[in-house]
Amino acid sequence: MKRLCDIGLVGLAVMGENLVLNMVSKGFQVAVFNRTTVRVDEFIAGQAAGLAVKGTYSLAELTASLVRPRRVMLMVKAGKPVDDVIEQVLPFLEPGDILIDGGNSFFEDTRRRFEMLAIKKVRFLGMGVSGGEEGALKGPSLMPGGDQSAYDEIASMFSKIAAQVADGTCCSYVGPDGAGHYVKMVHNGIEYSDMQLISEAYYILRQAGGFTAAEMHEIFSRWNEGPLDSYLIEITRDILAVVDSQTGRPLVELILDKAGQKGTGKWTSQSALDLGVPIPVITEAVFARCMSAIKGERVIAATILKGPQGKWKGNRQQLIQAVHDALYASKICSYAQGFALLAAASKEYGWNLRFGEIALLWRGGCIIRARFLDKIRDAFTNDPDIANLMLAPFFTEVLTSAQESWRLVLKTCRDLGIPTPAFNASLDYYDSYRQEMLPANLIQAQRDYFGAHTYERVDRPGVFHTEWGKKKIQ
Repeated sequence: MKRLCDIGLVGLAVMGENLVLNMVSKGFQVAVFNRTTVRVDEFIAGQAAGLAVKGTYSLAELTASLVRPRRVMLMVKAGKPVDDVIEQVLPFLEPGDILIDGGNSFFEDTRRRFEMLAIKKVRFLGMGVSGGEEGALKGPSLMPGGDQSAYDEIASMFSKIAAQVADGTCCSYVGPDGAGHYVKMVHNGIEYSDMQLISEAYYILRQAGGFTAAEMHEIFSRWNEGPLDSYLIEITRDILAVVDSQTGRPLVELILDKAGQKGTGKWTSQSALDLGVPIPVITEAVFARCMSAIKGERVIAATILKGPQGKWKGNRQQLIQAVHDALYASKICSYAQGFALLAAASKEYGWNLRFGEIALLWRGGCIIRARFLDKIRDAFTNDPDIANLMLAPFFTEVLTSAQESWRLVLKTCRDLGIPTPAFNASLDYYDSYRQEMLPANLIQAQRDYFGAHTYERVDRPGVFHTEWGKKKIQ
């Protein structure tokens, strides 16, 4: 091995280990450190045995093992652990060194750290990393934001370890300070909604159509060959084919219906509320996980609360096609909301995000990679200032053609008492966006009545207030 390493990585959980193996496979030499140093020994003796990986047992030893300017990447738990490691490693860094946070950090924390480190002349990158364990090993989607000069210096390395697609690599500079982690946060928000929508499609086919897991495996296999082609459809197909060896039942049917979450979906919804951007599909996906978590209450409620039950009485193939179309349309609404939020954040924080390039970053390596991301890129290429992806001709046509099926599915679910919060939020978003007039006029009148909040009129300019309680009713 060379005397000095190309980069140091702190944090040898699975993602960190796999990123190291990825880097080494691309010809880079890596120094590693973990707070629990036994993990260093296990890694060096195990997966990294004989590879260009140097185990170190202190941050001082790690930084001393690196070429200058030093590059140190953190793969530790978001929050205080990141601040702690930054504080501990700073004494061993010099002006011009590069510090990279590759965890799922909250973007406001990244903005704060960026400003703090800039004062100390340490260049900081907050980099979203998506793709899970397999992506980290074989090529993730990388969303770096922060110091532009730092990215320019590490670009060749990270472009090589990122996922490769037909016309490029899934790594490019996103924007200043916290932009990279913000884009990753929105990616995760879309991921929440995508997973919920697919789960609702599965639930409709199972509850309304009576399809078996084996039959749904075939359905999702066909769907993955068409416009719904995506990583999440692909893994759903695989999941539905797995049979429990002990019971002979589909394994998915034996999994407790309580979904966990780590917070990035919640952060996305909170940011949307702060910026005043409607993202109901993503938010309903977060709430759906919260509903799933109160399993005990639901078990009791199932014996008390009554509602319709039944099965789809029509043609089974018609139901399959209708659910397919409803899922496709709903996914488009979800992505449209995500990009609308990115546009608002870009304006609010002065990031100048390039939305077409972001779509390209998500085409490979990441969890929400999907065939129609190319169409999203095309939409922003044709009109960089488009207000909403639903207005792009390709997506407008898809949404129009899906109308009948979309509404049929939701009407069927209402009639049968099947909950579909994300599907409903998608269609409500579409229907609200296409209305020239919404009932907010009455809300403004109510606000003016009880709080003198004033209102505008449709027939003449100005701001008005009415003494409603004193008005004579004709």
